[in-house]
Amino acid sequence: MTELRMNDGTMPRMADLLPRAESPIVPKHSIAGRALIAVVAIMTFLASLTTGGVILVRSAAIAWQSEVAREITIQIRPDAARDIEAEVQRAGEVARNWQGVGEVRPYTKEESARLLEPWLGSGLSLADLPVPRIIVVRLASGVSVDLPALRRSLTDQVAGASLDDHRAWTERMGTMANVSVLAGIGILVLVLAATVLSVAFATRGAMAANRPIVEVLHFIGARGGYIASQFQRHFLMLGLQGGLIGGGLAMVVFALAGIAADLGRGTTGGDQLAVLFGRFSLGVTGYLAILAQIVLIAAVTALTSRHTVDRTLQTVD
Repeated sequence: MTELRMNDGTMPRMADLLPRAESPIVPKHSIAGRALIAVVAIMTFLASLTTGGVILVRSAAIAWQSEVAREITIQIRPDAARDIEAEVQRAGEVARNWQGVGEVRPYTKEESARLLEPWLGSGLSLADLPVPRIIVVRLASGVSVDLPALRRSLTDQVAGASLDDHRAWTERMGTMANVSVLAGIGILVLVLAATVLSVAFATRGAMAANRPIVEVLHFIGARGGYIASQFQRHFLMLGLQGGLIGGGLAMVVFALAGIAADLGRGTTGGDQLAVLFGRFSLGVTGYLAILAQIVLIAAVTALTSRHTVDRTLQTVD
């Protein structure tokens, strides 16, 4: 039998006898790869929208809490036996002279009645109804106010007066913000779980399609870590591509929404959106959070593929 020798007279190695592949173990461009990019892009887009929405709601809730916490309301219930105007003036003086109070604005009878229009409608005569008079008190920033003492002082000096510090509203706002954050975290966990399952199926498909190559590499001595690293690098790039597409599209959506909100300022719908979401701007923190999600999803994609390859190579052994 004729022995095979290299040009330098040495015996060839097994790797030298195999055809050299000019392409990577996992093809860069395949239908499965493009499908996975689309799936990751959709998942990242949904996760980014959720994160951005949570940031907007939470920032708006914090702004609401800060605004409401600096404002209290004094109500004067009308009584036919008393001069309601004198009672309003006396309550206003008590509030103005209190330490920590910045501004006091008594509402007129007409202004107090207009506050009921969203519930009762306009054009109604409220002259015969006992509509309470409202005094809005804004607290000075950075100064603590003894609200229980102010409440007692108003009750002692002004008949029919009551003070509302809107504590129930601030607690509801805080609860709403916390619920929105928890809901966002739950949706993000579901998106990551769906991404892990998609990457696992895609990796098994790629392993099945390239199983002869993997077995040959394994036979000639390629370590499992080397083979897994090839798949990990491949799916990391797929995850980055999909994440950048989905996250970038979400950033564009938020940027366009912010521009539309600025253009709609001054209209009824625009003002309502401004009340709910502020300036509808994520700010630097929001965009950094979306970028962090892109990196996270790409890392999850790579680690999932690595784990799937390691599990599959154990069956080859």
